[in-house]
Amino acid sequence: MFKKSLFFIVIFTFLSCNLSAGKKDVNKTALTSVEPMEGLELATFGNGCFWCTEAVFQQLEGVVSVEPGFAGGSTKNPSYKEVCTGLTGHAEVIRLSFDPKVISYTELLEVFFSTHDPTTLNRQGADVGTQYRSAVFYHNEAQKEVAEKMIKELDKAGVYDNKIVTQVTEVNNYYPAEDYHKNYYNNNKEQPYCRAVINPKLEKFMKTYKDKLKK
Repeated sequence: MFKKSLFFIVIFTFLSCNLSAGKKDVNKTALTSVEPMEGLELATFGNGCFWCTEAVFQQLEGVVSVEPGFAGGSTKNPSYKEVCTGLTGHAEVIRLSFDPKVISYTELLEVFFSTHDPTTLNRQGADVGTQYRSAVFYHNEAQKEVAEKMIKELDKAGVYDNKIVTQVTEVNNYYPAEDYHKNYYNNNKEQPYCRAVINPKLEKFMKTYKDKLKK
């Protein structure tokens, strides 16, 4: 997927003008309407295991914070264990707080689409289930428009062998994940999953997007 990076640069140029426009027992209500700090914006993505995706997006210049969580389901205040059953309807997601003057939403989408497989339904590698579905949870109509246009252009250009199945839906029923999921990779680098799965993903990402990384 990383060999597609040149095409993403073209898509970014095309789309950029269209976007001018805690723990379970603590979080009892969905944080759908949370407002970011002044000058910042929010983005919410589901692209597989949030341990991996958090580690990737934390590296980007302009991304102020990354929070793992759950979105798009029906169960109130779900636990990680409940989400893993696939019965709550939630996807594992990351919620980003970012500075649009430093990194645009279109650039975040570029990273989103190039660091997971958006053509596999309810699956990322060995992680299988609706909780691992590819999803863009938009926070406003501008985000929705840009995500839908990018998907259309990627499909039209045949960037992937198969059709993109990424859901584009308004953010809903978002809950932060338990505290032990936060900053998981940085706190558990020697764990087998981190070494076998996250390390290779990070290495490829950092080589491809070295000009976008935090100094």
